[in-house]
Amino acid sequence: CCGCCCCLSSRPLCSNNNPYASFGATLARDEEQNLWSTPHDVTHTEADDDRVLYNMIVVRNQLDKDSEEWQKLNYDIYTLRQTRKEVRSRWKHILEDLGFQKEADSLLSVTKLSIVSDSQNMGKARDILLKLSEETNIFPTSWELSERYLFVVDRLIALDAADEFFKMASVVYPKRPSVERADDSRKVPQ
Repeated sequence: CCGCCCCLSSRPLCSNNNPYASFGATLARDEEQNLWSTPHDVTHTEADDDRVLYNMIVVRNQLDKDSEEWQKLNYDIYTLRQTRKEVRSRWKHILEDLGFQKEADSLLSVTKLSIVSDSQNMGKARDILLKLSEETNIFPTSWELSERYLFVVDRLIALDAADEFFKMASVVYPKRPSVERADDSRKVPQ
């Protein structure tokens, strides 16, 4: 054991001489603290969407594991994490299609140490992010815009690739018409 607080809390797992005995437990703890999708993300609970997930985890951990409430919260936590991973995957896919194969992960990496490249770009970054939300399906319908992607769009603006990213997102993840509009388009005018 290294003696850190994580190891101290799992001392029984570390008591044997096998240095890998606590590996599974460490991964489970990391997953609990990993509110985003990147292991050892130092920014968890920094952004609003992280705080929401963190609060869900805290409430779930106070409930009895056999209870219906625990199961529902556990499902909601899993669903939120999967949705986040899917959104990140969509962004990465477009970045790679634009030629940022090697840079995609670093472009998507946002920590509390991340800074805005040019404060004058923030208005444009917000506009593009909102446009992506309204005119493409890169985000799920119920998605609340995340501050993380504002930093990513800012980076794309600095690379002069934001407009191309939007065009590609419009093609790869076009906005699907709502059910009502689809029904209206099938009606034949009388």
